[in-house]
Amino acid sequence: MADTNQNPVELFDMYIAHVGINATDPADADRIAGEFSSLMGLEARDTPVSVFSDTLVEMMKQNGRGTKGHIGFHVNDMPAAEKWFSERGLEINEDSRALNPDGSTRLVYFKQEIGGFAIHLTSDK
Repeated sequence: MADTNQNPVELFDMYIAHVGINATDPADADRIAGEFSSLMGLEARDTPVSVFSDTLVEMMKQNGRGTKGHIGFHVNDMPAAEKWFSERGLEINEDSRALNPDGSTRLVYFKQEIGGFAIHLTSDK
C-alpha cells in the first residue's frame, strides 16, 4: 500500500508548468493568447499545435486533451514520479509519451482526468 502522507511537491520539486486551454481552432487560440497579452503582458509564442502565453498558459489550436483542457506538472525525477503516481492509481497513457533525444521521457499524460482536466507530467531531465 502506498504511503499517502508523502507530498509530491516535496518529493519531486513538483510545480505547475502550465495550464492548457482547449481552443476551438487556431484563430480562437490566437484570440485567447491576445487577451493574455493585452491583459497580462504575456508574450505569445506560436507552435505547430498550440500558442503559448509566455510559459504559463497554452492554447491548444484544435481542442486538445481533457474536457476542459490540461494541467502540466513539472517534476525533477520522471521515472520516480511516474512510479509514485501509479502506486496511487493514476494510470500512465503510454500513447501520450514524448521522449527527449536521449530517450528519457519529456512528457506523459495520465489516463484519468481530474475535474475535466487532463493531467501530464513533464521534466527537462
